[in-house]
Amino acid sequence: MTQRVELAAVMDRLAVDELITDYAVAVDDGDWPAYRNLFTPDGRADYRSAGGIEGAARDVADWLADSMRPFAVHQHLIVNRRVRFGVLDQDTGDTARVLADYLSPLGRAADGGAEEGVPAPDVVCGGRYAFALLRTDAGWRVRELVVQEKWRRLPDRTG
Repeated sequence: MTQRVELAAVMDRLAVDELITDYAVAVDDGDWPAYRNLFTPDGRADYRSAGGIEGAARDVADWLADSMRPFAVHQHLIVNRRVRFGVLDQDTGDTARVLADYLSPLGRAADGGAEEGVPAPDVVCGGRYAFALLRTDAGWRVRELVVQEKWRRLPDRTG
């Protein structure tokens, strides 16, 4: 492998990593125009395993906006990113698959259940994202996203 090819592979890896981070930030900030812009025009997302919908990214963004509205606090982490580059039309590196785990705490009230000003989450869930990415003229974009929620914990309200 030449240094030029190795550099291109590193640059692609960094661009893909930035796209996944931009996804987390867009969801956490409720920036739905930015969320929509992360997808290809025909991009789709599937949140059914988390109690959501599957469909065109623009429609899923509307559903997410409504679903996240009750939560004043949301910040999720995306970790253990595994990136594999693929082939499209005989050009190496035009597609990528990313599997990444997530942890997502959600809090309904900025001051409810707080200890020293830090809100206790009302819901914490975790699972895995499966991203199918495509290199476009605008850079890497999400062609398909499947959320695989593995667990969910609701608060213990008995005490």
